[in-house]
Parts: sequence; C-alpha cells; structure tokens
Amino acid sequence: MATEDVNEALAAAEVTAIESTEKQQPPHKLERKWSLWFDNQSKPKQGAAWGVSLRKACTFDTVEDFWGLHETIFVPSRLTPNADIHMFKAGVEPKWEDPECANGGKWTYVVTNNRKQALDKAWLETLMALVGEQFDEADEICGVVASVRQKQDKLSLWTRTKSNEAVLMGIGKKWKEILDVTDKISFTNHDDARRSRFSV
Repeated sequence: MATEDVNEALAAAEVTAIESTEKQQPPHKLERKWSLWFDNQSKPKQGAAWGVSLRKACTFDTVEDFWGLHETIFVPSRLTPNADIHMFKAGVEPKWEDPECANGGKWTYVVTNNRKQALDKAWLETLMALVGEQFDEADEICGVVASVRQKQDKLSLWTRTKSNEAVLMGIGKKWKEILDVTDKISFTNHDDARRSRFSV
C-alpha cells in the first residue's frame, strides 16, 4: 500500500472515529422544557373565539432539539402576515387565561428598521436568552411571541406578574440589553392591554 493511501485511510478512520464519538454524546439538557406554538389568524372564521387557530407544534428540552427546530421552523420572517409563533414554558398555554399568565403582562418590542432581518435576530437572541436561563427573574417569564403583521412586526415577552415593579423592570432592562436596541420597549398588563404602565 502506498504511503498516500495509508495516510488517506488513517485520515478516514480518524473522521469515522470522531463522528462515532460525537453520535454517542448524550444530548445537552436544558434547565426546563419549552413548547412551540403557532397561530395563524389570517382567515378567522366569523364569530370564532380568539385562540381557535392556536396549535402546539412540539415540546423540546435539549440544545440539539432547539437548534434543529430553529433551523426548520423557528424563523418568524417566514410566517405570513397575521401569524404568530410562540415559545412558552411547557405546560403554559400562550393565552391570557392560562393560570400562569392570568395575573401578568407583557413587554413589547416593536421592530421598526430592516423589519424581517431585525425580527429574526431579536427573536433568536430572545430564544437563546430564555433557553440559556440568562434572566435573573427566569421563573417570572412565561414565554415569548413573535407577531408578524402587514405594517409592523413585534415581539412580546410575557410575564407571570404585573404588580412587582422591581421584577418587571429587571426583566425589561435585561431584555433590552439582550436585544441590543435603543428603542423603547413598553410593559402592558394583560387585563388592561390598551394602557402601557412602564417603558425602558
């Protein structure tokens, strides 16, 4: 066997061994399970209650599943107008009526420049912060929603509380830092969705 052939064979064996070892690695577990939901309100049936079109797509709890899902379906700019994509803690429905959300509210970031690119970047940064447990007040966060609309897109970070201002400000300031934006983000109670209470 020629030296070049031996070297090629050894290189191929090394690659196979590395791939085999990588396949044997256990998955990297997340701190908690998360669920991905979709809602497309582009063609609502007349008289239908809100949330009728809301569907849970999957639940995941590993880093590998997160990235696999992100590459295939986590990208909000691919959604049609009037569609929402939600990532919430497993067991929590992205509805105001859910017991985990009922006494809370949401921080909202309206995407203004380079809408689709900025929406995707802000979405991914938020998802990574949530699954990576970067918020000190992580237990007070229910999940995040990306809303695609004809004239503006936005992200909303839902909280369990609406009354603990110190916790809410901590979440808002950290989220703004994660988003790396100078635009104001505002907080709204779920039971008073027309009136903003805080801004950072």
